[in-house]
Amino acid sequence: MLNIDSLERGVVIDHIRAGHSMEIYRYLELDRLDCCVAIIKNARSNQYGRKDIIKIEGDIDIDLDVLGFIDPNITVNVIDGGKILEKKSLQLPQQVRNVVKCKNPRCVTSVEPGIEQVFRLCDSEKRIYRCIYCEQEYKR
Repeated sequence: MLNIDSLERGVVIDHIRAGHSMEIYRYLELDRLDCCVAIIKNARSNQYGRKDIIKIEGDIDIDLDVLGFIDPNITVNVIDGGKILEKKSLQLPQQVRNVVKCKNPRCVTSVEPGIEQVFRLCDSEKRIYRCIYCEQEYKR
């Protein structure tokens, strides 16, 4: 069995669907951090069968809206002193900014550089978002 050291202080992103940890790594821009980041892929899970886990060492502010947008079943554990200080459950955010880009070539965000990409949740069951400028649908 693989043994990954426990964190003294940091964040553990848990219950990631197996195979999706690199997507989260890119969305959260974890490559820009100057700290230890461990990605555990296909870990055994009683609840999910297999799951991915990301462990980030040190004080870091995680964008919970991005994680909720990717997968609201993810949990975020804040670790301090080697113990779970706080366990955060996620939900689909009502709105996301600069997470995904509008695919409509006529959208103002495609024509005018620098305009924020803003999508609003319009159907939580189907996880459908719409661009606030042109109503282009984005299904997660």
